[in-house]
Amino acid sequence: QVELVESGGGLVQAGGSLRLSCAASGRTFSTYAMGWFRQAPGKEREFVAAIRRRDGITYYADSVKGRFTISRDNAKNTVYLQVNSLKPEDTAVYYCAAKLAPTALTVVAARTYDYWGQGTQVTVSS
Repeated sequence: QVELVESGGGLVQAGGSLRLSCAASGRTFSTYAMGWFRQAPGKEREFVAAIRRRDGITYYADSVKGRFTISRDNAKNTVYLQVNSLKPEDTAVYYCAAKLAPTALTVVAARTYDYWGQGTQVTVSS
């Protein structure tokens, strides 16, 4: 079992920045990758970024490349998502997720993640 708790969301103006955090507890050593997903009202949950626990290899959605940065601190069992140059279309609930199966090909697929946090709201005003 892995428990995930996100924090750091809020209301920010377009062009602003936030740092989202995801604190993990439990069997964190068993995770292959940690991911961030987001879901806007009326839309499906979409992949944002992921990072492999062992080697730090990162993956990004095209829509956030160059603006968002995912990182990890294994000693603190925490994953971060630095979100810069925010746009109104980035408004969503951001979820942290843990993936156990070591299959990099599916790291962008929400269905392959095993544990989810409760989400943190990010609202970007224009």
